[in-house]
Order: sequence, then C-alpha cells, then structure tokens
Amino acid sequence: MIWLSKKRYKILMILPSLLLYSTYIILPIVIAFYYSLTKFTGIGTPEFVGLSNYQLLFEDPLFWKSLKNTIIVLGFTIVVLLPSSFLLALLLNKKMKGGNVVKALNFAPAVIAPILVGLIWVFILDPEIGFINVFLTKIGLEELALKWIGGETLTPYSVGLVESWRIVGFIATIFLAGLTTIPREIYEACEMDGATSLQKLFFIIIPMLNETFKINTVLIITFCFKIFETVIQLTNGGPNHLSEVLVTYMYNITFISSEYGYGMAIAVVTFVITILFTGIYLMFTKKEIES
Repeated sequence: MIWLSKKRYKILMILPSLLLYSTYIILPIVIAFYYSLTKFTGIGTPEFVGLSNYQLLFEDPLFWKSLKNTIIVLGFTIVVLLPSSFLLALLLNKKMKGGNVVKALNFAPAVIAPILVGLIWVFILDPEIGFINVFLTKIGLEELALKWIGGETLTPYSVGLVESWRIVGFIATIFLAGLTTIPREIYEACEMDGATSLQKLFFIIIPMLNETFKINTVLIITFCFKIFETVIQLTNGGPNHLSEVLVTYMYNITFISSEYGYGMAIAVVTFVITILFTGIYLMFTKKEIES
C-alpha cells in the first residue's frame, strides 16, 4: 500500500468529494452572490444593479425584525438546549433496563420531518385551539392563556422551544458519544480520592467534553440560522411578517414576491452572519482555553 502515501494518489482519492462539495456547496453560494447583485424576477434576463439590493436590505425594517427574531431563537435555544441535552446525556449514560430503547426514543424527534413537528406543536401552542390555552381556560386560569404563537413577542421563544424539542435528542447523542470516550480509570481515580459526583461533573466531565460543547454550540448556531419549516407551519411568518426569521423572510421575498435578486441578497447576508457568529464563538472559546 505504498501508493497510498504518495501525494498525487491522496489528491485523486479526495477529488470526488471535493467535486461534490464544490458543486452543491461552493457553486450555489457563488450563484446566489451573483444574483444578489441583480434585479431579477426569476424570468427573463437579470439586470445588474450592483450593491443596490444590499442598500435596500439594510434600510428594510422587516429584515431587521427577521434578524432580531432569529437571534432571539438562537439565544433561547442555546440557553435551553445545551444544558438540557447535556443532562439528558448524563442520564442516558447510566446503566438501566431498556437503556437502548430509551436512547432510540430520545433520538426520535430528530428524525421527524420539521413540518410535522410544527404541525404537532400548532395543536399545543395555538392561542385558540392549542392544548395549553384550552387547559388553562378549563381550570380557570384564563389570564395565563397567552398568544404563544402568531404574536410579536412570544413567537420567537416558542419557535426556540419547538426547535429545542426537535433536536434535543440529536445534541444529547453527541454528548453521549463524548461521555463514552472518557476513560473509566479517571472515574475510578476520582472515587479513590474521595471526589463527589458534583466534583467529578465540574472538574472531570465538563472540561473533558470541552470540544463536544463547542461542536454542539456550532451545530445549534447553524440549525437556528436555517430554521424554515417549523416557522412556516407555526405562523407562516405572520401576522404582517412580525414573526419572520431570516430564512422564511428570504423565501417570501424570493418566491412569493418574485424579487429573486433581493432574496439572494438576504440569503448571502444570512450566510455571512452565520459564519460570523460561528467564527466569533470559536475565537472566543479558543482564547478562553489558552488563557
């Protein structure tokens, strides 16, 4: 297998993956950027307008509203999902009867189509027919029956809750994989030194899962910046676009309003913001580790 060590053969082996990545990832980004510099309805010939779409975007209050909603969803999801999925992984890591079945059920929401997840939660959160408000009304707590979805204030938090429920099993599975890599000898040494469960958690488990926490945080960032089906099913961005997130607003501009060039400008800016959030987080955690 000497040929495997030669550089040209290594390049030859990764070439198919590189071609696929370039075709389905790099090329669409380049095409989107090109169309973002044009005025185009999807039919006919694009008209080059330079940075006009970006200027219009930064003056668009609905874009800023969509960005604000997306950041709220992201913040809420990180705060809720990271600790809950980590605690769930700790529970699943313990030996129990039927543990494999529980692990499979834990992962189940992640394999349900997001549009179906949204439909399920409509019957829970809808202000008129949703289970929560109907239940609160039945027990005489009408004042607590709020507009969980479809309003301007609570909708982003509800979207964050639904997204957290949908991917909690996926994130917990990654934490669980990280927990299984910690050598048993370390736990035994801690027990011999008289360490408590909390001490093992804060001084052994969490530090050794630092990279896993980073991976999961990056995954949550990317998940939140590409939320689409859940919002479409819950509120369709309404009322009056007040519950839009970046991807749903881009979809409505591109395919409903037929402003393809402007929609691609929103897509490009969304991509850049996602990269910035991810890069800033990774830079911050790297400096924290080095210090």
